[in-house]
Amino acid sequence: MAKSLIIVESPAKAKTISRFLGREYKVVASMGHVRDLPKSQLGIDIEKGFVPKYITIRGKGPIIENLRKEAAKAQNVLLATDPDREGEAISWHLAHLLDIPPESPCRVEFHEITKTAVSESLRYPRKINMNLVDAQQARRILDRLVGYKISPILWRKVKWGLSAGRVQSAAVRMICDREREITEFVPEEYWTIEAELADRAGGSSFKAKLHSRDNDKIDLKNREQVEKIVADLQNEVFIVVEIKRGERRRNPAPPFTTSTMQQEAARKLGFTAKKTMMIAQQLYEGLDIEGEGTVGLVTYIRTDSTRISEQAQKEAKEYIKANYGTEYVAESIPVQRAKKNIQDAHEGIRPTSVFRHPDSIKDSLTLDQYKLYKLIWERFLASQMAPAVYDTVSVDIKAGSYIFKASGSTLKFSGFMAVYIEGADEEAEKDEGTLPILIEGRQLTLLKIMPEQHFTQPPPRFTEAMLVKALEEKGIGRPSTYAPIIDTIQKRGYVKKEKGRFKPTELGQIVTEILKEYFSDIVDLDFTAEMENQLDKVEAGEENWQKIIESFYGPFNEKLKIAEEKIEEVKIEDEVTEEKCEICGRNMVIKRGRYGEFMACSGFPECRNTKPLIEETGVKCPVCGGNIVLRKSKKGRKFYGCSSYPNCEFVTWDPPSKTPCPRCGGLMVEKSTRSGKTAVCINRECGYKDQVEG
Repeated sequence: MAKSLIIVESPAKAKTISRFLGREYKVVASMGHVRDLPKSQLGIDIEKGFVPKYITIRGKGPIIENLRKEAAKAQNVLLATDPDREGEAISWHLAHLLDIPPESPCRVEFHEITKTAVSESLRYPRKINMNLVDAQQARRILDRLVGYKISPILWRKVKWGLSAGRVQSAAVRMICDREREITEFVPEEYWTIEAELADRAGGSSFKAKLHSRDNDKIDLKNREQVEKIVADLQNEVFIVVEIKRGERRRNPAPPFTTSTMQQEAARKLGFTAKKTMMIAQQLYEGLDIEGEGTVGLVTYIRTDSTRISEQAQKEAKEYIKANYGTEYVAESIPVQRAKKNIQDAHEGIRPTSVFRHPDSIKDSLTLDQYKLYKLIWERFLASQMAPAVYDTVSVDIKAGSYIFKASGSTLKFSGFMAVYIEGADEEAEKDEGTLPILIEGRQLTLLKIMPEQHFTQPPPRFTEAMLVKALEEKGIGRPSTYAPIIDTIQKRGYVKKEKGRFKPTELGQIVTEILKEYFSDIVDLDFTAEMENQLDKVEAGEENWQKIIESFYGPFNEKLKIAEEKIEEVKIEDEVTEEKCEICGRNMVIKRGRYGEFMACSGFPECRNTKPLIEETGVKCPVCGGNIVLRKSKKGRKFYGCSSYPNCEFVTWDPPSKTPCPRCGGLMVEKSTRSGKTAVCINRECGYKDQVEG
């Protein structure tokens, strides 16, 4: 008989933990949530204080029965679901189903799945934290009220199958607002003037930018201004009037939080937030590592803290000293200013052992697992390293009444940059290059004046990394919710990705405008952020969850009545294509279904012809000579296949190149790597590859 039964969510986690413990423990999985609100009805008793009606999730009956049998055989039951609100709620539901008093010491938390961490956690079981449970319940009930009350109105007035969500609607609004900024943007003209100079005839040249005239900064708006200045400068003498030399230190980025991990994985690896969280969960729960067995590779991956334990800092210091040298060890770790509403319940995301180098376990991981683990490992190690140091020089050059400025920098000490550089920094900070050795008072040779016209640019559409960052900055949702938010708004057809950036669909804009007019709070970013603050207060035990919902529901219910009465029906026309239906000859239209967009006959219901929406690539199939087209799998993943399918079954996940292989004439595909895109010949015997420009 097992002395103790430990219940976790997943079989992978159960397998990892079982390896650490002896026969006195048995570890089983609940397979996630076991109870939830019913799908077929609201499931909330509004009249009795918003009491939720929980039911057993369909298909979970046998799992619960097995858990009850195992619990009956055990002397002690410990609930070890994830250490967050969601995990606390799962433990509370399990306690209810297994007749475990929630005030008993039945709850344990594993912040990392290692033998030391698991053994230590088992020494300190605690009661279920009802504040965490209530915060999760409040979020679930709020989301249910918004979704189940507004969505039916949208079905009747706009289109069947639509949904409104408390947080997803605010995210769609952000994308719609950005699109409006772009369409309404009016470019403004401005100019810059650079001078190419040399210290002496035949010497190395450098560029200096016009900065001011008579100590007033110059703002160039039109060609007339520029032409006058260029004419003035032709006869001026360029003299070095001041040289400033200095040193600049650049600190490493802190360890990952959930949000920054999602952002960086999007930038550097091209992962969606959903994919990042799926792989990160695998790394946390444990993987079978050759020579070690099953072990958790990273700490808990849902956190908004960058705090690191003293033990982990000590190990990192030892590793850096041994592998890079004492000078690369940080004298002190910069303290990150705490963001508003930071939970700080967990450490930042880090490897469970810094001594487990990514390359040493590469053969035990899938390629995507390796990539994300390497990113987490490098980010953590770099965060514990010394700053990079640059030698800097800035030069003021006088030309009559005008002042030009030039600057340069050289890397003096790489510090943390020997391991890792944050993606956003690489884009934002370009190498200034070096300047020739200059002397104050020395006259320079003017090689040419280079005026250049520019126009201000509209704000860019959101990439996935940009959207995650914006959601976090505005306090919309929590980092653990970003992946499902982004996934949902695409599946509902409210936004779509074009060249990796989000653009609202007509449907998304219509729904957003309706919500702005009749349910302004739901899409108001400040209101949504304040609701997150209220949920945090519930978690801290400072607010009653039922009072928060009651204060929300009163005004919300009044708006429901007005919306039901006043919203007029909106008809969204299908996009008509030039393609003809091969059955009846009518035009095909683009529709949206469960798995995305597809083509259907405009003669529905008389003609029910449908087919996948395909996009021509302009590249011929290497097998049969047909056209290679872009398709989507049932899960929405893009792939490229022959238009003659099923007669020709050629497929590739990588986009085909229009340029044939220069060595064998075969098909080339473009593969994304950290250094850019590489064109690779699909003929393995050829093996030709080349870097893709741009």
